[in-house]
Amino acid sequence: MQSLIEAQKKLLPDLLEVMQKRYRILHYISLMQPIGRRVLSGSLGITERVLRSEVQFLKEQNLLTISSAGMSLTQEGKELLHALEDVMRELLGLKDLETKLMEKLHIEGVIVVAGDSDLSPWVKKEMGRACVTCMKERLTNGDIVAVTGGTTLAAVAEMMTPDPKQNRILFVPARGGLGEDVKNQANTICAKMAEKALGNYRLLHVPDHLSREAYESLIEEPTVKEVLELIKSCRMVVHGIGDAITMAERRKTSKEDMEKIKERHAVAEAFGYYFNEAGEVVHKVKTVGIQLEDLPRVEHVIAVAGGSSKAKAIQAYMKRAPHSILITDEGAARALLGE
Repeated sequence: MQSLIEAQKKLLPDLLEVMQKRYRILHYISLMQPIGRRVLSGSLGITERVLRSEVQFLKEQNLLTISSAGMSLTQEGKELLHALEDVMRELLGLKDLETKLMEKLHIEGVIVVAGDSDLSPWVKKEMGRACVTCMKERLTNGDIVAVTGGTTLAAVAEMMTPDPKQNRILFVPARGGLGEDVKNQANTICAKMAEKALGNYRLLHVPDHLSREAYESLIEEPTVKEVLELIKSCRMVVHGIGDAITMAERRKTSKEDMEKIKERHAVAEAFGYYFNEAGEVVHKVKTVGIQLEDLPRVEHVIAVAGGSSKAKAIQAYMKRAPHSILITDEGAARALLGE
């Protein structure tokens, strides 16, 4: 396929450009439908005049419909988009990025989606969709899935869909966390994923930051203990990777701990652990739930993080997580590879 694409680039460069443009339009509509033409124009950086003629062409091909609510894909449009996915990934160089990243990070697998979530918020939805596909390929009936909080995991929950082959999946929060914005808490995301997957869920109502005494007391509570046992027996963990300072500020970290995080040059955060560029743990928040040492025994660990600004955080954390699949975007991938 690669040799055919290279030949087309030389003989029919205009055709490939048009194909990419129309694919981007269909792809964006599929993620945001129903969507108006003005919003679509601004999001894709295409003038309304150019977009109007492209939309008219796609409508004539019965690939999209236009209503008062906005544009949506037809069934034929959805099928075409799915059929083109592999070709477009090759054309955009995403498969090449995946191979290079796997070699650089020495990890189990990498999935790269087009775009940069720092520049285009819709790219998070595409990472969410890629994560859901990755999860479904690995889940079996009766599995327990532990999920963390954060804006990227919220996008995964939003893109979750049911699978008739997996109707007894149990979702649990990977850790306690009542210190964040409600919509980004692990409990909220866990419940939303379960609802959209037509699965079940259990929640963990404990604060994010705990003193040693409170921690030891809480983990002996019968209800907490029961959920913790489910979390510890999960077969899959889906989590985000945060920028250290951003996460510390979001969690209203004390001044003393914030200074420690900065002095020790932390660049990444995951599961309440803060890592420097060498992947060393420089600070840890006492949390109830999955700990770093629990991950090697989990069969499937999926990390979802994107945006060129997250490159340092991803690289630092991945030094501790070779047994992981990374789902990221083009912005982070190119920044990681220095492209």
